Parts: sequence; C-alpha cells; structure tokens
Amino acid sequence: MIKYIFHITIFLGILFQSITTFSQEEPEDIALETSEFQVAFYESLREKGIENYDKAITALQKCLSLEPNNPVVHFELGKNYLYQKDYKNANDSFEKATQLDPNNRWYWVGLYDVFYATRDYTNAIVIMKKLIQFKKEYKEDLVPLYMFTQQYDEALKLINELTETVGKTEIREQFRSQIKTTTRYQGQETEKLLQAIKNNPKEEDNYVALIYLYSENNQEDKALEIAKMLEKEIPNSDWAQVSLFKFNIDKNDGNNAASAMHKILKSPKIDRKIKHRVFNEFLIFTKNNPSFSAELENAITYFNNDREVKVAKEVGKFYQQKSDWVNAVKYYEIYAKSNPDDLDNTLLLFNAYAQNNQFEILAKNAEEKVEFYPLQPDLYYYAGLANNQLKNFKKAKDQLESGVDYIVDNKSLEANFYIQLGEAYHGLGDAKKKESYFIKADKLLKEIK
Repeated sequence: MIKYIFHITIFLGILFQSITTFSQEEPEDIALETSEFQVAFYESLREKGIENYDKAITALQKCLSLEPNNPVVHFELGKNYLYQKDYKNANDSFEKATQLDPNNRWYWVGLYDVFYATRDYTNAIVIMKKLIQFKKEYKEDLVPLYMFTQQYDEALKLINELTETVGKTEIREQFRSQIKTTTRYQGQETEKLLQAIKNNPKEEDNYVALIYLYSENNQEDKALEIAKMLEKEIPNSDWAQVSLFKFNIDKNDGNNAASAMHKILKSPKIDRKIKHRVFNEFLIFTKNNPSFSAELENAITYFNNDREVKVAKEVGKFYQQKSDWVNAVKYYEIYAKSNPDDLDNTLLLFNAYAQNNQFEILAKNAEEKVEFYPLQPDLYYYAGLANNQLKNFKKAKDQLESGVDYIVDNKSLEANFYIQLGEAYHGLGDAKKKESYFIKADKLLKEIK
C-alpha cells in the first residue's frame, strides 16, 4: 500500500529563480539566488539530512524572511513539519507552495502526503486527481483510496479501466474480489443477473456469473438453485452437471453422481473452487460407499497440477482423521508418487505405516529417506521404531542413537526416541540401559503434561 510518494534528494543547486517554469524537478534540486539565502537554505538541507528538523525549520524561516513568496522554501518547510508529524503546519506550508506555483506536481505530492498520513482519504482523492493530470501512472494509487472511502463503484470502474489499459495486477484483483463480497454489490449484481436470465434464459454466461457470485459468498443452496435452472434451460451445459451431481448424491445414486463429477472435473469452464466442493462431497460419499473408491482415485488425477490444494494428500488426511489407516496409506502413497520430496507427506505416510503395522516397508523407506535428509530426526525415529518391531534391535539402537542428537526443542519426539531406545536395549538384553532410557522418557512426558 502506498504511503508517502515524494522523493528526498541532495541539494546541488547554484542559482534559484523565484519565478519557476513548468519544471517537474524536485524543488530542492532547483538552484538558489542570494548568498545569504543560499547559506541558510544549505543549512536547512544539512540539518534535515541528519534529522535535526527543528534546526532545519529555523534555517528555512530565515529563508522565508528573505523571500516570503518562495514556493521551494514553503515546500521544504512542509517536508520538515511532516517528518515531525506536525500535520497542521505541514498542510499550511504545502498548500502555500501550491498557491505560489500550482504547476509543480511535487507541491501537490507534499499536500497529498499530509492527507494520507492523517488518513484524510477524501481530500487525498482530490489531490490525487490533480496529480493524475501530471502523470497518468498515479491512477494506480487512486484505486486504494476509493477502497478506503468505500467508493466501490468508482474503484471497480477504475480497476476495469486499468486492467484494459495496463493489464491485471494481483492487488487490483484482490480489491475486485473484496468489492464483489460487499452486500451492496452482490445485491445489485444479483438483481441484474436474475433479470438477464429472465430476459434471455438461453444465455449460459448469466447463469454461470450468478453461480460464481453465490459460490464466492458461500451461498451454496442458491448456487445449486441457479444450476438447476440452468440444467432445465440448457441440459447439455457443463454447469448443469453441478446440479445433476448434487441431485444424484442426495438420491444416493453413486454411478450417476460419479458420471456428473467426472464431467465437472474435466470441464475447463467450471471454477476450481466448485470442483473442490464436488470432489469433497464425493469423498464423503465414498467413505460410506467404499465400492466407489476407484471413481475417487480416478477423480484425484484431475487435480495433479493443482498447486494450492494437494488433493491426494488431503484425502489421506481425511481417512487418517477417521483412523482408516489402510486408505490413509493408499492416498499418501498416491501423492508420494508425484511428490516424493514432500517431507510432510512422507512423515504422514510413515505414521500411517506404523499405525497399520506395515513395519517392513516402513523400515525400508525410512532408511532410504535418512540418506536424503540426514538431519531430520523423525526419519531416524521411524527407522528405529520399525526395526524394533522387526526385532532388528542392533540396527534400531544405532539408528535411534544417531538421530536423537538432531532433535531441537521437541520433548514429545525426544521422549519417543527414549522409549524406542529402551525397547532396543531390552531386545539386546541390557536391562540397565533399558531402565535408564525409560526413566528419561518418563521424566520428559511428565514435563509435557
């Protein structure tokens, strides 16, 4: 977000002309006239440079006594007052500079900075419109000002103009989304789109825009209602499949629901957010109807390039929360095939292996991962745990002792290491060390509680 927009440079002038031409140089870059004036002005710049604003103001007041109508002096006074947050005097000084020389945009910039600093965005807009007359690029700074003052119609109009003339920007698109969530905007757009549908029921775009609008505002029931209207008027529409999917899910008709889901997921017209909602509904359906697991697996492939939501991994988490470790393993493994370097998924998968008593594959995979991530203690832990369960106690001990040194501020993990080390030494017949590690683990667990 913009704050102040004037620049600060070092004065390198020789001679100042009191009556300035239409030059857009920084005022302090303009040369000076009399030696007494010049000495005082140099002094003000020097003091300002080391943040002695009081002394800079004193020197500028001397300049002002010599040349009371010099706009550069008023401008410099404004800057020093602004640095001191003396907004009243800053405003007066910048305003005087603009009166003396209205054609120098830097004087208007100074005035704008005061209004922005004091959050007087209404007056900041007035000044910004003047600045746009000097440079069209200032239009970009006008958008947030309209947002601050809730002039959403003006903001949207300007956003659309800038998008057409200079292209999209992330911040402007965020503003656009923010505007679309306002009650007033939605009310206006809803009425407009409903009327458009009534006037031309065969125009698909109006239905789609209204479904988007309701969806963005989490009004899924209304979005579904519009999808049903669309299905009735244009049965072959991709968007009509959203209605059919919901209808078939509610009827517990898995075959037709799956057919509609696949059409939705492969459609380039349908929003990613809608696709995720459809997929999640089918996931819940599949939990209660396992015979449709193959359809779910096929559906995951549509999201392989989705960078925001890792679908197979999230499905694994869904089953993990249900303690369905067989399916958790299944989907973590699917995700791991295309994302082998996702360490978080690796640890989720290893935990699922352990919960599912798949110790041979856990030992093999954990030992391999240790080679790639030698500083990651969790991998040593899972390797040690698995080898303990496989009665490879010597190997388990070595792995656990190697990994425990990499633990940093994780008492829970450290306690688990000690428990497994105790198990390893128990398997090796060293009762003394077994007891020693169990005591360490018990002490840490009490601290955690």
